[in-house]
Amino acid sequence: MLDKLEAIYERYIYLEEQLSDPSIASDMDKYTKISKEYKNLQEVVDKYKEYKELLGNIKTAQEMLAEDDAEMQEMAKMEMDELVPKREGLEEEIKVLLIPKDPEDSKDVIIEIRSGTGGDEASIFAGDLYKMYMKYFETQNWKVEAVSINEGTVGGYNKLVLEVFGNDVYGKLKFESGAHRVQRVPKTESQGRVHTSAATVVVMPKFEMEDIDINKADLKTDTFRASGAGGQHVNKTESGVRFTHLPTGIVSESTDGRSQHKNREIALQRLYVKIYEAKREAHDSKVSAARKSLVGTGDRSGKIRTYNYPQNRVTDHRINLTLYSLDKIMAGDINDIIEALQVAENAEKMKEGEMG
Repeated sequence: MLDKLEAIYERYIYLEEQLSDPSIASDMDKYTKISKEYKNLQEVVDKYKEYKELLGNIKTAQEMLAEDDAEMQEMAKMEMDELVPKREGLEEEIKVLLIPKDPEDSKDVIIEIRSGTGGDEASIFAGDLYKMYMKYFETQNWKVEAVSINEGTVGGYNKLVLEVFGNDVYGKLKFESGAHRVQRVPKTESQGRVHTSAATVVVMPKFEMEDIDINKADLKTDTFRASGAGGQHVNKTESGVRFTHLPTGIVSESTDGRSQHKNREIALQRLYVKIYEAKREAHDSKVSAARKSLVGTGDRSGKIRTYNYPQNRVTDHRINLTLYSLDKIMAGDINDIIEALQVAENAEKMKEGEMG
């Protein structure tokens, strides 16, 4: 474990030097990337320093135990009784910190929220989820840009596409992909009956071309006229963009953005995600019978969470977590759910590590 920690510390020092290099500081993209990695290593480095100091203290106490002086031995024994449990606790903490992080965890994301089954009530619920996430983003000091907003007829939204920037965004939001179900009496219901509606959330990490190793020559690009809701400009300009990755035949397109430039960016991100997932699936089936992890594939048909208003209850079905604080959760306090999912994912990774 010490070898691993020392390697991380060396990397941390190297990144620190890079951050003070004027040529890096003048390249904003490079600086942001290095700065993110540096911040991500901070917690491990702090624990490493604490651990090293503790090991030093244990060594000193062991040397005192070897002395002939009875009083000194007694002091050393008391010291050891305190230090050894401390070391065990710290080692457990470090083990969790050393669980390999998904390289995607530190990435920014594109998040799509769509109304599902349930008509107008589903659109209103999609709007409630949007408000919940926006409040959560605020607590995380993340920056948000709306790419596309399609409002519902009686409130809420049919579809929203947002870009979210900050620290560890995908690492926290990846668990949100899937179908979110709501049980409540809709505003549109005159009989006071509880209805079930749904909205779907898709969270995609923002990749760059070098992350996925795509050759520009392998991409075929088509532009087309976007159709449907979205204002007067829609049918007049060829703002829709479609990419085809020739080696795999994977296709992605976007008409969400208001400009061709924005649609190129979104379509490219969707393509990266599709190619990445195809590669990961191929790798998983080679290494083992593709393990269905807790996070899943973000398949929007998979019901992940139920929000029950009459009982003020939220249930996350993947880890059987039930909380009776729906009001707080809808006000953006979703930290407990995200942390519980992270703990479950880490436990799964540790189990895998032991089996491997």
